[in-house]
Amino acid sequence: MPLLTELSAIVVIVAGDGEFALDDALDELYAARPQDFTALRTRLAAAAKRGGDAAAAKQISASRKPTTAAWVVNTLVRGGTVTERLTDLGSRLREAHAAMDGETIRALTTEQRKLVDELTRAAFRAADLANPSAALRDDVVATLQAAIADPDVAARLGRLTKAEQWSGFGEFGYTATVSTATKGKPGKRQTVAPPVADKRPSDRDRLRQQARADVAAAERAKAEADAALTELQADLAAARLRTQDARRRLADAEQALTAAEDAYEAAKQAGREAGAAVKSAKQRLKETNGSA
Repeated sequence: MPLLTELSAIVVIVAGDGEFALDDALDELYAARPQDFTALRTRLAAAAKRGGDAAAAKQISASRKPTTAAWVVNTLVRGGTVTERLTDLGSRLREAHAAMDGETIRALTTEQRKLVDELTRAAFRAADLANPSAALRDDVVATLQAAIADPDVAARLGRLTKAEQWSGFGEFGYTATVSTATKGKPGKRQTVAPPVADKRPSDRDRLRQQARADVAAAERAKAEADAALTELQADLAAARLRTQDARRRLADAEQALTAAEDAYEAAKQAGREAGAAVKSAKQRLKETNGSA
């Protein structure tokens, strides 16, 4: 993915009404590689201010830098049909669970695994990451699974700031009483034993799963806080460097001003002395002519 240029593809003003195109600006921002995000965010916010849209500038400035996993998924879904494929599969899975159709659930679960595996590999190719870490791969997989399970996550694809994780237990549920067609008795409802992996956990297992989910969520929150701190530290260091440079240039300017003032005073003195010399010469000339 090529690096973004300066302002050439950054600021978009809607033709005709002069309104700052916030959506285009945010798309541009979240298309940037993580290392380019902060500088681009600053330029976009400044462009929004110049365009007279203070609200857009504020929203852009408040945009969170995505984690690597979030950026990988954002890169995957941009300009393609990935979001539609994830949303469609999620919709079909929810319908199958609502109908308690065990056979369809099993088929769609297999389709889900294949799709997530395919998209995970495509995501790392799009991000040009040949050897992602196991943790990064797990975050990308979890985010894609969450997008299938949760329409809200799917709606945020392309502008994710962190890895997502499906917070429900299991894959849309554990057990189902399904409607199956038996020979000679179509449509008869019967209870079908779910796969072993879908058995309802005990309260202790459920609490243990929730505790693990809480720990994972806390660890992700800490990682995000650490990332935000690192970004702010980089911004602070850059601001200090700019301040030091400004002070140095101010000192140079003050020194140049002092030298110019000294030169001006010297020139004024030289002018006064030259004027006095001219006056004296004219007086001598006058006296010489009078005595002739």
